[in-house]
Amino acid sequence: MSFPDITPDLKAAMPELRGRLLANEPLAPLTWFRVGGPAQVLFTPADVEDLGYFLSRLPADVPALCIGVGSNLIVRDGGLPGVVIRLAPRGFGDVRADGEVVHAGSATLDKRVAETAAAAGLGGLEFYYGIPGTIGGALRMNAGANGRETREVLIDATAVDRSGRVHVLDNAAMQFSYRHSGADAGLIFTSARFRGTPASSDAIRAKMNEVQAHREMAQPIREKTGGSTFKNPPGHSAWKLIDAAGCRGLRIGGAQVSEMHCNFLINTGEATAADIETLGETVRERVKAQSGVELQWEIKRIGVAAAR
Repeated sequence: MSFPDITPDLKAAMPELRGRLLANEPLAPLTWFRVGGPAQVLFTPADVEDLGYFLSRLPADVPALCIGVGSNLIVRDGGLPGVVIRLAPRGFGDVRADGEVVHAGSATLDKRVAETAAAAGLGGLEFYYGIPGTIGGALRMNAGANGRETREVLIDATAVDRSGRVHVLDNAAMQFSYRHSGADAGLIFTSARFRGTPASSDAIRAKMNEVQAHREMAQPIREKTGGSTFKNPPGHSAWKLIDAAGCRGLRIGGAQVSEMHCNFLINTGEATAADIETLGETVRERVKAQSGVELQWEIKRIGVAAAR
């Protein structure tokens, strides 16, 4: 499937744009599942100023969506109309420690934030070592692991709105809840500041090693997967509900519920986005029938289904 090429019109309206615009660019290679259709336009801004310039001149009727490294994402097979914005490490990936504060661009890998904090003797950010995404995604979904969450360490976040204006949101303004931020969905986060706690290097490294050991032992991290599929319902573990409903190892097309951790879905090699999403919905139906609990997706699903 392909979309009408609107890049010539966009370039004409933005003569000073420095970032890259690509028409009908495949998104599957940019996601961990390795599935999905193209973006009508893929935009990679040069820096924050370039992003603001682009957004301020983007026609209001053209949808825009920002993605990270695609670790918690299903792109549907028909692709995405409008503009997909992908922030690259060059321009959005700087990270440094200053006293007890860690500054990170939104394209910085969560793991690198933990490493930077550790090198500066700052604890409290070790949990990021086990989250396979970027800071932008962590801000949008209050990412957490090993009993800690982003809302516990965030000082503030900087974002650009659809008109190109820059905003700074403190922790309260982020309106965090479990795996969610209530901040305006149209904001694109560009950087954040986190508070660490001075600690011994040995203690910090021990916690990071514990986080990594847990991932390697309990999660199918070497598969084409998208991380935890469903949120843990109050008072329950999603994987236990899925297991009790007899879904461990369940397959639809090229998609499979992981045998190792059944809150993970896997592309076994030839899956489509439809296979993966259908498998997830089948799991939800079986869990609801078996336990009465309705699982909620944690993985983000975007785009349109392929035409039949």
